[in-house]
Amino acid sequence: MEQALKGIRVIELGQLIAGPFAAKMLAEFGAEVIKIESPRHGDPLRKWRLLHQDTSVWWAAQSRNKKSVTLDLRSEEGQEVILRLVASADILIENFRPGTLEKWGLGWDTLRAINPKLIMLRVSGYGQTGPYRDRPGFGVIGEAMGGLRHLSGEAGRTPVRVGVSIGDSLSALHGVVGVLLALAHRERNAGEGQVIDVALYESVFNMMESLVPEFSVFGAIRQAAGSSLPGIAPSNAYQCRDGKYALIAGNGDSIFKRLMSVIGRQDLADNPALAQNDGRVAKVEEIDAAIREWTQARALDDVLANLHEAGIPSGKIYDVADIVHDPHYRAREMLLDGRLSDGTPVMLPGIVPKLSGTPGTVRRPAPTLGQDTDEVLESIGIDAATRSDWRLRGVL
Repeated sequence: MEQALKGIRVIELGQLIAGPFAAKMLAEFGAEVIKIESPRHGDPLRKWRLLHQDTSVWWAAQSRNKKSVTLDLRSEEGQEVILRLVASADILIENFRPGTLEKWGLGWDTLRAINPKLIMLRVSGYGQTGPYRDRPGFGVIGEAMGGLRHLSGEAGRTPVRVGVSIGDSLSALHGVVGVLLALAHRERNAGEGQVIDVALYESVFNMMESLVPEFSVFGAIRQAAGSSLPGIAPSNAYQCRDGKYALIAGNGDSIFKRLMSVIGRQDLADNPALAQNDGRVAKVEEIDAAIREWTQARALDDVLANLHEAGIPSGKIYDVADIVHDPHYRAREMLLDGRLSDGTPVMLPGIVPKLSGTPGTVRRPAPTLGQDTDEVLESIGIDAATRSDWRLRGVL
């Protein structure tokens, strides 16, 4: 099948997570992504977390379907290459600190003059404007400023990280949405490009539900609540007899009645004061205690079997071993078999979202550093002698 973004050329100038994650998603749906890396060491992600033969296995997931071109963006020659590539590009993605590209002569006004159809995705800690624009910002800082870190963890204890680089990933997703909106606009408006300004903290803040309205109307400051869902009941993690936890979301009105029947508490199911959420919130400790008494007398598998049979939203808390052995993940093609550059088998995350007509695919593995430099530079008229000279001088 022809993919949705076939024929779209993306120049990726970012590194680590936010910008490259956005480019990864575009590549999975058919875009040609040319990733620009520094000649000496490449994207720092190549050295993050667990390494196989000196390269992170994370790289295999983050950079699949991309081409790697080494280029010193601080050099005049490197900047000239970008200007040539931009002439035939649809999208440019960057996640440097604001002002960096302008310093290198690669700002929006310059690029737009070369290619008015260009769409430029700019991801930064605080955005391209505002009093904080020049501050360095990583995903963890965005998570803190956006309100998420304050809500993570147990009440009264040190706020905790959620476990993954969620601020970066949320920014990447917002960036992809922006790119697709800009492509739709360009299609309707004679090829007019535009800038997409994504701030890490704003991407997190956009997920903060009713945080601001609650403060505005009631002066309420939501606090960390561990595994519970404050203001919505019952929804929590309940320990079972074998020490494992069942997540149970019995907060729908009819679901609550079924849940109480399953645990043998028909008195609570029939209590009119608990028929709706606000009444249950007022009695959440009593309800949680009743559920916990029931789960603690049973093994997790028995708890979940009973709940699933009754149509109660519930599940165990998966670690990665649970994920890779789960038949549903395989059935949904959320675990893909691939190979690292040396042929070592590797299991990789599947592709989302699922499109029926133009699904995402893995067309090529993550590139070695500079693997596609000659191909790409030759395509824009830079001959072999020039490339050889540039390599000697550290431009490539």
